[in-house]
Amino acid sequence: METTVNVQCPATTHSVRTPGADKIDFFASTLVFRGLDRDTLGDLERRCHYRRFAPQEQILDHGECTTDVFFLIGGRIRIVNFSVSGREIAFDELAPGSVFGELSAIDGGPRSAGVVAITDTHLAIMPGPLFVDTILKYPSAALAVMQRLTAIIRTADERIMDLSTMAAQSRVQAELLRQAKRHMVDVTTSRIQPIPLHGDIASRISTTRESVARVMNDLARKGIVKRTKDALIVHDVERLEKMVEDVRG
Repeated sequence: METTVNVQCPATTHSVRTPGADKIDFFASTLVFRGLDRDTLGDLERRCHYRRFAPQEQILDHGECTTDVFFLIGGRIRIVNFSVSGREIAFDELAPGSVFGELSAIDGGPRSAGVVAITDTHLAIMPGPLFVDTILKYPSAALAVMQRLTAIIRTADERIMDLSTMAAQSRVQAELLRQAKRHMVDVTTSRIQPIPLHGDIASRISTTRESVARVMNDLARKGIVKRTKDALIVHDVERLEKMVEDVRG
């Protein structure tokens, strides 16, 4: 018997599907479904829908009552929320292979944040009940989802501590370090691409673009970072990490 989940919000269909064998390969490469057999992946692919979004197009709204889960095939997206005054607060940016929207699929609650396309974006959209049925049936998929949610919690805990204990300068360094560790090219060097915008960093750590610019210029003078035409190079990740840890204690 197929297992289902009771939800508070009805699932919605965002588009018509466009079939393609390459999409099976995409699902096979994602962390959540890696290791599932191709027949299972093919069934999941056939039951998904696909949609493209233009840059700055809204994908999800905070509080929206839907339960679909989204897999990022191509492009980049930003997860955001807004303060009472209307100031944008950026939580994260996701690259191809990422998944989002699973919280509402799991607990049936409204969307906890908004999602906006940064570039031309291509998404696979899976109905929430299908996603839950799949992770209940396949332990490897369930473990991958738990690991992702654990990483989100750890990052959130770290940012809360940074906001509570660090000055703006150190928060900029800490955010840069987080991004650098995602884009390591060797044991000491990171290549962050695309180049993070000062405004995006500022919205993540509750400071101003001017503060971010001052810190970046200081790090450049010290030879820790260098901006190229299409990337931000962190030449000494270890030194940057020590600067952050010295403040964190």
